[in-house]
Amino acid sequence: MNTETVPDRPASPYVIDGIPGLLERAGSPLGTSRWVTVDQEMVTAFAEVSSDRQWIHIDPERAGQSPYGTTIVHGFFTLSLSTHLLDDIFSVKGVAMTLNYGLNRVRFPAPLPVGSRICMHASLTAATEILGGIQVIYHLEYKVDGKPKPCCVADLVFRYYS
Repeated sequence: MNTETVPDRPASPYVIDGIPGLLERAGSPLGTSRWVTVDQEMVTAFAEVSSDRQWIHIDPERAGQSPYGTTIVHGFFTLSLSTHLLDDIFSVKGVAMTLNYGLNRVRFPAPLPVGSRICMHASLTAATEILGGIQVIYHLEYKVDGKPKPCCVADLVFRYYS
């Protein structure tokens, strides 16, 4: 992705007005987050917290001899940035509670080399009313600066309650 097409910091995130606003936005793109650089310190900290200390993530010398030529970011670390990057794009007001309900589908089609810059594009693909609220599915694609394939594609399910 060409860095000129995504600002380093988006304009103020727009506000979706509660359940009616989510229903209106179903089937629509929501926008793109700012660029975030994922550095080795972040990856090593995630390795410690998750107990996933595989050398491809935390040993730059050994990883330098791998087909990637460097350490790569954990897929689950990339995925963990979802809510943070969604906050760059929009906020939902007029709801009493937001619940991360899970994921429908996740793929990691390309590696994310440590030190890369990523941004996330989000669309609201579905909105279904449920008892006391709404369930939405956000389609997320993580772009890697200068790479043709996304490093993560996921369908994230949230529930909002009034």
